[in-house]
Amino acid sequence: MNKPVQISPLRPRYAEKTPPCILQCPIGTDIRGWITTIAQAEAYNRTNQQVLNLAWQNITDRNPFPAVCGRVCPYPCEAACNRKDKDGSVAVNAMERFVGDFAIANGWKLTRLSQECHAEKIAVVGSGPAGLSCAYQLCRKGYAVTVFEAFSRPGGMLRYGIPGYRLPREVLDAEIQRIVDLGVELKCNLVIGKDISLERLRQDCRAIFIGIGAHKGIKLGIPGEDAANVLTGAEFLNRANSGDAIEVGGKVVVIGGGDTAIDAARVCRRLGAAVTILYRRTRAEMPAIARETDAAIDEGVSIEFLTAPTEVLRNEGKTQGLKCLRMELGDSDASGRPKPMPIIGSEFEIEAATVIAAISQEPEVDRIDEMRESAGWLQADEWGATREEGIYAGGDDLALALVATAINQGRLAAQAIDAYVRSADRTRTVAHPEANNVIADWHMESERHERPRLPVEQRDMNAEIESGLQESEVIEEAQRCMSCGMCMDCESCWTYCTNNCFVRLPKGEHYSIKLELCNGCKKCAEGCPTGYLELI
Repeated sequence: MNKPVQISPLRPRYAEKTPPCILQCPIGTDIRGWITTIAQAEAYNRTNQQVLNLAWQNITDRNPFPAVCGRVCPYPCEAACNRKDKDGSVAVNAMERFVGDFAIANGWKLTRLSQECHAEKIAVVGSGPAGLSCAYQLCRKGYAVTVFEAFSRPGGMLRYGIPGYRLPREVLDAEIQRIVDLGVELKCNLVIGKDISLERLRQDCRAIFIGIGAHKGIKLGIPGEDAANVLTGAEFLNRANSGDAIEVGGKVVVIGGGDTAIDAARVCRRLGAAVTILYRRTRAEMPAIARETDAAIDEGVSIEFLTAPTEVLRNEGKTQGLKCLRMELGDSDASGRPKPMPIIGSEFEIEAATVIAAISQEPEVDRIDEMRESAGWLQADEWGATREEGIYAGGDDLALALVATAINQGRLAAQAIDAYVRSADRTRTVAHPEANNVIADWHMESERHERPRLPVEQRDMNAEIESGLQESEVIEEAQRCMSCGMCMDCESCWTYCTNNCFVRLPKGEHYSIKLELCNGCKKCAEGCPTGYLELI
């Protein structure tokens, strides 16, 4: 007697997943969405310019600085890419830079979400990435926003902390000008707490966002550091990026292992000095962006690892060197990194005409002391709300972090301010489950496109080291995206199904499923390369 055919109770359904690149992006940009839009230009009968414009609109919904981030972001999204172990991560950062530059070259303008204009005024203190992001999002919602900047030019640490060879000023200026053109009022050379009080702003404005950054360098706390030519990293870069003439002498020692230390060292090399970085841990623990550290070494910067200064050596009040100790790593400290421990008897001296302490920095909150929290930093919840009603904060005045983190904090604060002013609830989009069941082998091997770099001998204070990809390379690179967690019209489900369960829909709508024809064979879900199909 024949056994009855066993039909599986499982049935397929389409279920969007969140790709790991988006989960790791501090801004939560729809990376998959804008990249696949570029990749499918031909399939959707769109020109390259059309898809690049759509990609730019997608990015700038959350981030008004794609050309900036395409240069200064360490792109954690790429470290999470499902393609990294196959033939290299998709070059998200290089493509974002191209889209941003393409938008600048074509004069594309930011747009408002509606033409509604609210009567409430909002003040933003600080024109760094957090402040400008907040101002942008509020302006596009219809608010009258004024940004107050203490320095003579806007940009915050983007202008005064990052050298021009990493971030050309014409790029920064162009992306800031778009925000101003949208309707944001910008007032420079105006210090809150000096030229106008915070209390006055509270009287004039419905809400305030504070994004003053962290421009105050922290000193070493060792004997002799009051000598001439001992500078903090923040002070040195501010002066250098402001165009001040700085005499550093023939030998410079920089202390620290972060991005400020690397930037300061590379600027000093461009000023003609021999530069040594002292870092008390090893290369593995350095928080600086790896590719920038590699570039510094290529440019001739020497790094002494497991080394810490103990005293600034002086001669007639001037710096002449440092007394140092060798270190060894012990157990992990509060940062989660191994704690550097001094090796007794390992003292040595190093010559230096200038010493730059780039160990950390903090916000200058003296003039808005009423907002100061523990250890001089501001404090806010995940939406940027402080303990003072109607006052929000974000960026490096909360904690030192990435430019992208500051942009997102400004964006979230704008949502919270809008909800506060309109007496509405704050809502956050619930993320889909992570797309971790993609089939990388479904895709053909494809070499990753890398940005060309300027030869070391041609690098100076302003020449941009990395150049962008070509348009054809961007299209090719976009096609490397595996569209993790979303349909890419590969037709695998339609091909594998023997019961004709899958019905093609118009482009962009993908497929529908006739469940009444399905026998639960599982082939469609098992063969879906993006993990978009699942069985229930």
